Amino acid sequence: MTATFSAWSIERYGAPDRLTPVTLPIPTPGPTEVLIRIHASAVTRADGMMRAGTPRFARLFLGLRRPRQNLSGTGLSGEVIAVGDRVSRFAVGDAVFGEAGLKFGANASHICLDESSILMKKPHTLSHEEAAVMCDGPLTSYHFLHKLTQVKAGQRIVILGGAGSLGSAAVQIAAAAGAHVTATCSTRNTFFVAGLGAERIIDYTREDFRALPDRYDVIFDTIGVSSFGAAKARLTDTGHYICPVLTLRLVGAMLLSRLTSGRRAFFAATGLQAPEKLRSHLDHLLTMVDVGTLCPVLDRVYPLADLIEAHRHMETGHKRGNVVVV
Repeated sequence: MTATFSAWSIERYGAPDRLTPVTLPIPTPGPTEVLIRIHASAVTRADGMMRAGTPRFARLFLGLRRPRQNLSGTGLSGEVIAVGDRVSRFAVGDAVFGEAGLKFGANASHICLDESSILMKKPHTLSHEEAAVMCDGPLTSYHFLHKLTQVKAGQRIVILGGAGSLGSAAVQIAAAAGAHVTATCSTRNTFFVAGLGAERIIDYTREDFRALPDRYDVIFDTIGVSSFGAAKARLTDTGHYICPVLTLRLVGAMLLSRLTSGRRAFFAATGLQAPEKLRSHLDHLLTMVDVGTLCPVLDRVYPLADLIEAHRHMETGHKRGNVVVV
């Protein structure tokens, strides 16, 4: 009898209930692949956008009517249970974590990934649940803060959405770099975000950061709640607005701001960077974990069978940190 594994499929774009459980044959790893038994996987905003097919222009790349790669999930952590005959980085029994990337399929019991992909050995200092989210908020925030805008000690940074997956990581990463961190969040999250390292909290239910007189070297809009045009007045003369949520308006702002030597808008598809570059970023993040300046934040952990409920909670916009399925 053929061995099988559990996964979740997206047959058509739409709401969380479009997710469908499926049973598939366990793949045999190719010469440079490893077969991983997944212990935990992330449920991210990017996963939700892929499931919904938003923004709509992304369907040109994902698939017009349904995702071409129709399995759900990207971030994962687990154990290597088989390797190809040319694999050198990993061995059977290794605990690993990483990113499925455009292959998707991490919300499952098993997955095959190439050893050259965004895949790392998991340190004992991280649980599988914590490791599964390292390639979402921490990796994206590190790339934006250290590579797009080169955060420096003494800079003034405001992080919009300080309690979410990216925001909770960004506050810690910017604070560890010596920046003066301001973060926006709701009333219930003020003490939580301050505990992550934010020097100042703006309760967005009571104040609009754009109406305040402060100016910042960096505005990191982690959830796409603002825009370059709306936030521009709060930037210093050479300040940067960075945002991981791609919209046509952001594309226009990037192009127009390139024509000046002053304030700039930036976007980057972190997951599309070269795997070796992203593994280097993860090395730096693991060092931060070791010294205690970064701790992945978990909001809720669901059974894999409850992936639909996990997506629904993720989309409420009220989570602290990350959502995981196990």
